[in-house]
Amino acid sequence: MTQTEPFVLAKRYRLLHALGHGAMGTVWRAHDELLERDVAIKEIRFPAELDENERVVFYRRTLREARAPARVRHKSIIEVYDVVQEHARPWIVMELIEAPTLEQHLKANGPMRPEDAAMLGKQLVAALEEAHAAGVLHRDIKPSNVLLAPGRVVLTDFGLAVTNGSSTITKVGTFVGSPAYVAPEVARGDKATPESDLWSLGATLYTAVEGRPPFDYENVMATLSAVLTQDPAPTQRAGDLGPVINGLLQRNPKKRLTHAKLADRLDRAALPRRSSAALTIPPEAAFSMSSSSNLPSRRSGAHRAQESPAVRFRPYFIIGGPVLAVIIAIFAVVLLSGGDKGNGAATPGTQDSTQVSATADVLDIGASADSTCTYIVTQGGPKGVVDRGTVQGTQTYVSQKTPLEVTVTDGTACKVTINGEDKKPESGSQTFQIPARE
Repeated sequence: MTQTEPFVLAKRYRLLHALGHGAMGTVWRAHDELLERDVAIKEIRFPAELDENERVVFYRRTLREARAPARVRHKSIIEVYDVVQEHARPWIVMELIEAPTLEQHLKANGPMRPEDAAMLGKQLVAALEEAHAAGVLHRDIKPSNVLLAPGRVVLTDFGLAVTNGSSTITKVGTFVGSPAYVAPEVARGDKATPESDLWSLGATLYTAVEGRPPFDYENVMATLSAVLTQDPAPTQRAGDLGPVINGLLQRNPKKRLTHAKLADRLDRAALPRRSSAALTIPPEAAFSMSSSSNLPSRRSGAHRAQESPAVRFRPYFIIGGPVLAVIIAIFAVVLLSGGDKGNGAATPGTQDSTQVSATADVLDIGASADSTCTYIVTQGGPKGVVDRGTVQGTQTYVSQKTPLEVTVTDGTACKVTINGEDKKPESGSQTFQIPARE
């Protein structure tokens, strides 16, 4: 089969042109003439040195590559449509994602900002949590297997994946995988576990921010030896993502961060340092929040269970319309400014910097189409963290306290409106503020 040969696979998939070549075969762009859509097809070529028994094993591995992601439906896991046996070899039909890999992105643009790498990590962790819950291990997470599509990070190439009930089919005496990203226990010959995938995720995030893998030597044995016996060089560019990476690159699998802890810490690492530093909600912080969308927050209850009681505090949820929000706002003003003066003493250090007005400020935080917005809202100065998290749809805050500040990790994924004024979106983290009233 050559790139210029016209060929219709299984009387349905017309191969158009090659997208890439590798040691195990070629990935083609093709057109599904039955469903009238373009797809990607991975043509698997058997290595010439394999005998008949080894070809059977290799074919089983190919089927496993197709079956593993088929067991998990997640937007960050490549979708497999079909497997075809033709020309004495298997072909895997997948969704076509025209996007660079993380490896290609790093080569073209250099290391990523820590907050961008944290956002990437959040999507991969969510995908791995789903896969591991379904009994699927990837076993080969690395930058070349991560696609960076617009608004979507996709984990691909499940050629080494294993599922519950399946056995490892690696030939005895050989190493299959990527030495720079393999977990120590797997390099030692032990069985892969979900924690092994999390190590590989940590090595991938390390590469994303540092521009090089944590272990990278001239040959396989030297790299594997370093993975087994050495600690990675300390990160220089990781910022708040550094502790997350260190928590993943623990040689003892039991000491690695869990999925739930990862989600929360990546949330924090995705926010600017100055905004993620203060996490205490003062007792006098009062505000109202309403939602114009029925979509839930992407943060699960398991993630919130990891937080302290102070951070788990959430405002009252207003299900009414604008009229009810105004009523609540007026009630809050009365509560804050009136009542029994003997019980109305302000917390020391906050009264001077916090201004209360009878006019409520309205803040809307929304997510662009097919995006998730990560944000942090503060009121009453730097010690007044009010709320932080992720949102799809729109969340509305009504507050009488200034200064009021909102920080979003990506202006292109978030829409911010303050008192009816749409703020200009820009890529990267953005902060908007209503200054303290005089």
